Amino acid sequence: MSEVRLIPLGVGDAFSSRFYTTGFALGVDDSWLLIDCSHPIRKMLREASTAAGFPIDIDQVEGAAITHLHADHCSGLEDLGYYSYFVLGRRARIAMHPRISARLWDGFLAAGMDSIQLERDGPTHSRNLEEYFDLTALDTEASVQVGPFAIECRFTIHPIPTTAFRIQTAGRTLGFSADSAFDPELIEWLSPADLIVHEATHLPESKVHTPYERLITLPPSLRSKMRLTHFSDDFDLNASLIEPLRQGVLYRV
Repeated sequence: MSEVRLIPLGVGDAFSSRFYTTGFALGVDDSWLLIDCSHPIRKMLREASTAAGFPIDIDQVEGAAITHLHADHCSGLEDLGYYSYFVLGRRARIAMHPRISARLWDGFLAAGMDSIQLERDGPTHSRNLEEYFDLTALDTEASVQVGPFAIECRFTIHPIPTTAFRIQTAGRTLGFSADSAFDPELIEWLSPADLIVHEATHLPESKVHTPYERLITLPPSLRSKMRLTHFSDDFDLNASLIEPLRQGVLYRV
């Protein structure tokens, strides 16, 4: 059976000065899926995949599954779209729930991508989302295929629409909480996965992210297949009772 690999491209929260912001490359055989896509995505991908021993670039990526439109999770989409369009000569495939993609263009990408002027005082050429991106709609009621990856999603508790993922490929399942307040129902939904990546904050009273102190109360059988991400700079990785992910390290799902 094919080996399913996970490479953390970044493990930090939005304000980290130590780490890139949280995102991953999930791979099986020669296919790779980005889970979230922050800036600078090609640099993040190059550094982490080379360190992990599986150097990859955007041309080897099937697509990007996006959890939500906070910039620390999707600021690299302009990079992805432009690089695919101008360098690779193709559209970038992205997957997200329609409640999230509803504001993707007008509320996020259009300011930097909806027109191109190639000459001083020359004509302005209008562009739209479909010229840069092949958008796949995710569904909370059914899995959706992106290359060899079957993606299920579920909404989390977060200030803007955000989805967690269960991604199945080659008989293995990765669960990713995305950004969420502590939510036992979400953790139950993630629990069948072979490997669970869950965000954690050191702030015990957080209503936006999941406090580490709540996660360590989970049953040992669940904690043993859980890995943490989305750290602040003062999160003590070496003292964590749940294994924290490291940038550029290869994990097997």
